[in-house]
Amino acid sequence: MSKSESADVIPLSPLPLHTQIQEALRLRILDGTYKVHQQLPSESELMASFGVSRITVRQALGTLQKEGLIFKIPGKGSFVAKPKAFQDVTRLQGFGEAMNPLGYETCSRLLGLRRVPATPVVAERLGLVEREEVVEIRRLRYLNREPISLDVSYFPLEVGERLMRENLTARDIFLILENECGYRLGEAELTIEAALADEDLALQLKMESGGPMLRIERLTRTREGRPIDFEYLYYRGDAFRYRLRIGRDGS
Repeated sequence: MSKSESADVIPLSPLPLHTQIQEALRLRILDGTYKVHQQLPSESELMASFGVSRITVRQALGTLQKEGLIFKIPGKGSFVAKPKAFQDVTRLQGFGEAMNPLGYETCSRLLGLRRVPATPVVAERLGLVEREEVVEIRRLRYLNREPISLDVSYFPLEVGERLMRENLTARDIFLILENECGYRLGEAELTIEAALADEDLALQLKMESGGPMLRIERLTRTREGRPIDFEYLYYRGDAFRYRLRIGRDGS
């Protein structure tokens, strides 16, 4: 670590030393100071830079490894990992809602916003008549400035028209639906399956055509049970993990 990159810990801070180091390294990973697959400073260099013990450095690196921000190669050191989303699918959350509290940087690029006739599948899922007009929103989602998913969402017309007036690149649609539109979200049904990327998806997500993907269908309802959002989520296969906790009694 160069002198310009050094950052001393704050002895009087209420945060433990390993947490301070962990957050300093996390910031450098997220802001691009350390690039994907770049080797981090050695444990000895980090000890000298932060003025802490080896066990403190190892605690910080261990936490970053558990979070998927770095990986270790025995005998060589620690390296920056390719961003990988880790989402708890037992909670109904938008992408930014789930990722930002974990320290990830997220943003979206709006690819399309239009009124379209509902396909048979979209109409059935939203409880509409086939070819009834709906609003389609296409967004490319980024994690740590790398494209991770393409989201294609469909909304009943009166809902979609309200969303068309909002900033859909900076905020999660779930938060807009709740805070600006006044809808109370209840639950969602998810279907997850493996798929292969076609040329268009591969181009958008910067991956090889025919590469592995996760294809997710999600139907979200209000607390009153009204279908409000049906979407197809296409995740890069190397950039998404999901977690589900269940009990033996099904709870």
